[in-house]
Amino acid sequence: MPPHAPSPQAVQRREFLWFMLFALVLLGLGIGLRDPWPSDEPRFALVAKQMVESGDWLFPHRGRELYSDKPPMLFWMQAGTYELLRSWRIAFLLPSLLAGLLTLGLVYDLGRRWWNHRAGLYAAIGLLFAFQFLYQVKRAQIDPLAMGWITLANWGLLLHFIRGPNWRAYWLGCFAAGVGVVTKGVGVLALLMFVPYLFARWRGWSDVTRTSGAAVRWLGGALAFLAPVLAWAVPLLVVAHARGGPDYQAYIDDLFFHQTAGRYAKSWDHAQPFWYYVPIVLFNWFPLSLAYIGAVPRWWRDLKLGEARVMLPLAWCLLLFVFFSIPTGKRDVYLMPTLPMIALAMAPYLETIAEARWLRRTCFAIALLAGVAILGIGLWAMSGHSARFDAMLQKREMEDLGNAVWGMFVAIGVAFLLAAAVFRARRGVHALLGGITGLWIVWSLWAYPLLNDASSAAGVMQRARAVAGAGTEIGLVAWKEQNLLMASGPVRDFGFLAQWPDQYVEATQWLAQAPGERRLFLLEEAMGDCVDRTKATRIGRANRRDWWLAGGEAIVPGCVPSDEGDSEAP
Repeated sequence: MPPHAPSPQAVQRREFLWFMLFALVLLGLGIGLRDPWPSDEPRFALVAKQMVESGDWLFPHRGRELYSDKPPMLFWMQAGTYELLRSWRIAFLLPSLLAGLLTLGLVYDLGRRWWNHRAGLYAAIGLLFAFQFLYQVKRAQIDPLAMGWITLANWGLLLHFIRGPNWRAYWLGCFAAGVGVVTKGVGVLALLMFVPYLFARWRGWSDVTRTSGAAVRWLGGALAFLAPVLAWAVPLLVVAHARGGPDYQAYIDDLFFHQTAGRYAKSWDHAQPFWYYVPIVLFNWFPLSLAYIGAVPRWWRDLKLGEARVMLPLAWCLLLFVFFSIPTGKRDVYLMPTLPMIALAMAPYLETIAEARWLRRTCFAIALLAGVAILGIGLWAMSGHSARFDAMLQKREMEDLGNAVWGMFVAIGVAFLLAAAVFRARRGVHALLGGITGLWIVWSLWAYPLLNDASSAAGVMQRARAVAGAGTEIGLVAWKEQNLLMASGPVRDFGFLAQWPDQYVEATQWLAQAPGERRLFLLEEAMGDCVDRTKATRIGRANRRDWWLAGGEAIVPGCVPSDEGDSEAP
């Protein structure tokens, strides 16, 4: 080694830090440039905002109603980051960003410990560029946060189960699984890692931890798991009982029973066939899924050799795959916690697979074809040859932004072609990853501000306030979460889950009490023939919905609209 040359450990540490900095930029780019976008982001941000405004952090609210669909961890983190930064545009996306960075670091660490630095780094790179990972971590959903806690749980359990014992890691893993439950009930599924561990221990596989006389320490994991769950659930139950009332009892019943076991056994949304997740692991995990061709025979070889480092994460993923395939209701994000473990199971092979000629040429061809196709679509639409694309923009009231939208396509296509030209077929994997990097950079810096008004309620709520006047109280009828979230000035709601006619009746009675100081903000479908449109003001279109502002003079006396268009009716 030349004098003053950095040690191998220093080089590895530097490579990892550069990778994490790159991941931070790629995942964090665009934060602050957009508001929450439907369907779930405005709902969660609204709940967090109401926590801050009301001071009630124990019972989430959506408007005046209790919100029992999800445990509160994401809302707490969004509200907490807002208290630190005082900006909702930043705060609502930070929990997902932090969860994504944590997941990448944990996958790298396990790969480094079990094999070597390069294995860990390649696994983390493969995970970062998987489409579902990038797409979801750049959004404010609960699933990236749940993935982060479950991966931390898996990290602790695997450090203990393989080449252990490591009791501190084991207790931390169990605790993280408990925090995962407070984030989303499926956090408990991290504990299914016990199943392949016990199998490998029973079969006498090497590297698997064996203990004796440690029953108390093993039971400590149960206490660590229950600690965060009880720290949340016990005060919740006590305060709900103290406050009394049917609303709080319904909240407890829905949160602990209907939204967990009941939802799994009798899923009512997102009906899909049993094989629904097969294309998810093939296409949503692209380009990592390209490595299946090289990884599967190596997995089979190592499983026959009793390689627990491969078997435990793979078997856990298979258990979750079967678990989520059983109920009728399925969503692609349900399987997201398994993606880090798939990347980890590929860790010892990814460097070799990435150097294979077939993969390099395949990746180069994909980058080249993607560039040509996306660039062609952009140029074709910009030249005015696509009536279908123009109609789509007109539907979103974005016809004036057509050149900017199609210019974004052109920029993405150029990014893929430029990456292909720079790296060429010999480094085809680099070409594809470079093109994907360009895609997300353009999307984050170009699409976020460009599409924000059409994808959020920010613009329409600003226009409603400007028309109504600064001191006028606005009542929301048939509203969406983004309307209340983006509203400024005095606002009132009449329930979210209440049927639209019931909201309308209560709202018109409220309006009649002070018609000079109040206005109604209504969804067009909920108005029926009960609002005289010649006396009301059309505010605009957002999220493919038309919104109106009406005073008392526009209300047709004695008229109650039907509930035929009520998509929120129970």
